[in-house]
Amino acid sequence: MVSIEEIKIKVIESLQLEDLEVDELEDDMPLFGDEGLGLDSVDAIELTLMLEREFGVKITDMSKVQTIFTSCATLAEYINKCKNGK
Repeated sequence: MVSIEEIKIKVIESLQLEDLEVDELEDDMPLFGDEGLGLDSVDAIELTLMLEREFGVKITDMSKVQTIFTSCATLAEYINKCKNGK
């Protein structure tokens, strides 16, 4: 089971967000948009690669990308569902 904390660490590392501490990244903070981290499409590609590399998880249904990448909590939920075969 992947924790939200582990996802936060991986997001910060993969995107090289050196100015951001894990405890500053809230579980449900939007990853994209002005209200959250403000990530862009290049960051989305990097996160997709990180999911594959670190967790062996691929996104096969592109219609769910926006939901999956909403926050660290939704990323953790998706990874755990995939790893549990659901």
